[in-house]
Amino acid sequence: MRRPILNNQTKTSTHIKADITPQSTAQLSEAALEKRLKQKRSPAYMDTMVKLDAAGAVCDPSMVKELVAAMEKEFSDLTPSQRLLGLVARCYLGAPYEVHTLDMLFGIVQHYKRGNPLPNGMEKARMVAMIPQYAHIEVYTNCICAISNDGSVAYTKGAYYVQ
Repeated sequence: MRRPILNNQTKTSTHIKADITPQSTAQLSEAALEKRLKQKRSPAYMDTMVKLDAAGAVCDPSMVKELVAAMEKEFSDLTPSQRLLGLVARCYLGAPYEVHTLDMLFGIVQHYKRGNPLPNGMEKARMVAMIPQYAHIEVYTNCICAISNDGSVAYTKGAYYVQ
């Protein structure tokens, strides 16, 4: 007799999820998504993202949770497939570090030395992150959004950005 490959029993997860607003189940059209991503970021979101460059974010899981929760709250109207892959920002730790990232897939803050490749499609934002007028760069599957200190957005989409 054959045994089922999949177990239909419910499993409990040991992962801790931040308290956020419910996720959207309706996916935005491409035009609506572009319009949404071009909207100015909230002051609360910008205040939280400033903490990304703090060295403590690398070692403090609660700080990483706070960063991820801020992003989830800012983009609660997007489906998981439309949300950002991660952030890239100029690193102010000094030489030899150039940029740091927050990888949304793994919830990891990592600092990168000059020449070290960035993971998960974030390399495309490295050069833009070095421009001083931008606080950080949001990386999506088919575009990047360069976010200024005041929350305004420079949206870039093109063949180069499609993975």
